[in-house]
Amino acid sequence: MAEDVTLTIDDVEVTAPVGTTVFDSARSVGIDIPHLCYSPELGLPPTGSCRLCVVEVDPPTGGLVASCCHPVAEGMVVRTSTEAVREARRLVIDLLLSDHPHDCLTCEKNGDCDLQRYAYELGVKEPEFAGETVPVDPVQDGPAIVYDRSKCILCGRCVEVCHEVQVTGAIDFQGRGFDTTIGLPPGLPRDQSVCEECGNCIDVCPVGALSFAGAQGAGRDWDFERVATTCPYCGCGCTLVLHVHDNRVVKITGAPGLGVSDGLLCVKGRFGFDFVHHDERLTQPLIRRTANGRLQPASWEEALDLVAKRLTELKEEFGADALGGLSSAKCTNEENFIMQKFMRAVLGTNNVDHCARLCHASTVAGLARAFGSGAMTNAIEDFDVADCVFVIGSNTTECHPIIGAAIKRAVVHRGVPLIVADPRTIELTEFSQVHLRQKSGTDVALINAMMHVILKEGLEDKAYIAERTEGFEDLRKAVEPYTPEFAEKITGVPAEAIIRASRLYASAPAASIVYSMGITQHTTGTDNVLSLANLAMLTGNVGKPGAGVNPLRGQNNVQGACDLGALPNVFSGYQKVDDDELRAKFERAWGVSLPAKPGLTVVEMVNAAADGTLKGLYIMGENPMLSDPDINHVEKALKNLDFLVVQDIFLTETAQLADVVLPATSFAEKDGTFTNTERRVQRVHKAVAPPGQARVDWDITCDLARRMAYEMSYPDAAAIEDEIAELTPIYGGITYDRLDKGALQWPCPDREHPGTPYLHKGRFSRGLGKFHAVEFIPPKELPDEEYPLVLTTGRILQHFHTGTMSRRTDVLDKLVSVGAIEMSPVDAERLGVADGEPVKVVSRRGEIQIAARVTERVMPGTLFLAFHFREAPANRLTIAALDPVAKIPEFKVCAVRIEKLS
Repeated sequence: MAEDVTLTIDDVEVTAPVGTTVFDSARSVGIDIPHLCYSPELGLPPTGSCRLCVVEVDPPTGGLVASCCHPVAEGMVVRTSTEAVREARRLVIDLLLSDHPHDCLTCEKNGDCDLQRYAYELGVKEPEFAGETVPVDPVQDGPAIVYDRSKCILCGRCVEVCHEVQVTGAIDFQGRGFDTTIGLPPGLPRDQSVCEECGNCIDVCPVGALSFAGAQGAGRDWDFERVATTCPYCGCGCTLVLHVHDNRVVKITGAPGLGVSDGLLCVKGRFGFDFVHHDERLTQPLIRRTANGRLQPASWEEALDLVAKRLTELKEEFGADALGGLSSAKCTNEENFIMQKFMRAVLGTNNVDHCARLCHASTVAGLARAFGSGAMTNAIEDFDVADCVFVIGSNTTECHPIIGAAIKRAVVHRGVPLIVADPRTIELTEFSQVHLRQKSGTDVALINAMMHVILKEGLEDKAYIAERTEGFEDLRKAVEPYTPEFAEKITGVPAEAIIRASRLYASAPAASIVYSMGITQHTTGTDNVLSLANLAMLTGNVGKPGAGVNPLRGQNNVQGACDLGALPNVFSGYQKVDDDELRAKFERAWGVSLPAKPGLTVVEMVNAAADGTLKGLYIMGENPMLSDPDINHVEKALKNLDFLVVQDIFLTETAQLADVVLPATSFAEKDGTFTNTERRVQRVHKAVAPPGQARVDWDITCDLARRMAYEMSYPDAAAIEDEIAELTPIYGGITYDRLDKGALQWPCPDREHPGTPYLHKGRFSRGLGKFHAVEFIPPKELPDEEYPLVLTTGRILQHFHTGTMSRRTDVLDKLVSVGAIEMSPVDAERLGVADGEPVKVVSRRGEIQIAARVTERVMPGTLFLAFHFREAPANRLTIAALDPVAKIPEFKVCAVRIEKLS
């Protein structure tokens, strides 16, 4: 523990640890020191370059020092606002203003400019050293960010946030003397640079040098209402500050000191909001009045009466299990709770599921078997204390950018060893000590080989295994044949790389496993998850900070939708529907008899619709016509339904097939909660009014329930959360009044409980952690002579899921407007395909046409395709083969061929 020293700052006695700066010590007692180059809010390291933060110190050095860099000392006396200090600061401001344009009245930063504020506070009205200013036009070399060099004070904050916090290093100082500027490497256009357009440089800029391209002229600082809410994209759960003017979101900034991102945002979180006000938003209900007719506008009364009538008729004629519902990872916890309640209490079926089935169903199944709880074990902040990070099946910097940045910081700033297992070369491989480039679908063999090495070299945690686990002997026998040499033949990973990775992981005091859909979206997805759980338990890396098994959930509320029972076999809180005692609890609360038989999953509902046993489907916020495998089959199934109702914010590819379309609200137009990937429940706040007649999802569903003779009514979302807390033990202590003071991580069983940053401390949720003997099983569809290539799918940084939101956002769509299929140079040369050339990709299920991108990122024999683009949907090609346990499709491996179009 660091030794403390006592000093005096402006006659206030302060105690601070040795090594603390004068600046931070002053802030700890509420003394603000002016600063420009330093931005502690986002964790930037001090550089001491602007000298605005000077203070008088006596002793030991005496005189003026830069408080952001100067360490405290015992007995030090600090004065922060003497005349000498103020005069030195005036000089700094005077010099900065000497070649700075004085156009405050028209500057976007007016009212929120640190230079303007300090000039006012220090009384610098006109610069004494003013010289001739050379006009420089602002530069916009991308769709998102404008750089006005004439206003740049070269404080370096943007460079620091890019290098030290984002760990991208896209921009730097260029030139010398009066020609110094900030920018990308000379001659390198933005689209060829490593710039990710995250815009964090804008947030830290203290003046108007960096600004939002789309927000210029849209309002001044004092015009905006600021509403803090939670991001609607990936599972990171970043806090966004919506700047609202005239009922429009004008721009988004980060929120330093709040949430998991602590002010850091990615390109989607910062710029991906245009969809909220897009002119294609649904604003009134639509009805297809004849079998083959067009969707036509209708009133809410007519639309909901029709839905209630048709669902009732189908239930009476064919039974409750002839109906199904798809809930949504885009909707709030409250909306998902109401949706599953509607399906069970009103329609009388457990046929309710959502897109977790397509991304992390195997996580829920596998971790529940091994640990007793199917969720991320640790907190995002644990990457700050991890001693080793093993990333497998996760392109983290693109799919979960804030977590990716945290991992990069751990490597760069603390020297933490990083192991990356991925068939592609991704950004994190540049930071890794070992890149295990396994063939798609061979993860079990790879992980078994790592455990073989650990056991052979005696690196396992014997005490942990003996005290906290069961089934170890079965595991030991199962991994015995998987020597690194044997695994090399299956995976393609050199034996020496497997050995090195095993030693790095097992020797770390606290090692964290990070994975995503590269692990789960296989017919052996549950086996993959069980293998990772085995690896963590074998080394004692569950139940402590900095360690754990950490699945990164793909969508903003996929964790919450699972938690709140939008699954066919459980009520909220993973309480099984076929448990008589638990079901009786919900029956008492809801006043109806509830079905005991687990329902159908997403793919099973589609298959049932295709064969005619599922007659009606109610879809809230899901788009299976792009997200589900084998979408030619999906289309036939949905068209075979007797009745389809879709509730969404746009007329999606799925909604276009519906009999009734109900207009819902976006994240910016409602109150509620999301639960992020680390089990952190956070508030969503309404910032703008919905367009036209659009209504909140839970309100629509409750209205429909009442029309079907079931009283379901709530005054607001908070009342729904109260019911959730009453019925859901892991959410028992989570209420809005507590969440408004800060987020809570479940389990949080009562109002006095602080929440749980990491799971399984001392004991597993199931008691003892259970090892599972897992054997390698190849993917269902391997390459052959007719289809010689392996296709794997995934996401890219600039877009999200089915593109419903991101492709209706100007910045994101301009950054990447069309898709492309990645192909290795070896395959491109063999097939005679040039970079950018359009090709046909054919599988046993369908075909698409798309441009080829020739790149070393993929291995020979493997293709990669993002699934965001409706013009060339990846899921027209993918196979619907399912994991037998989790019923998740195998999106990551299917056989295809490439055909030239010329």
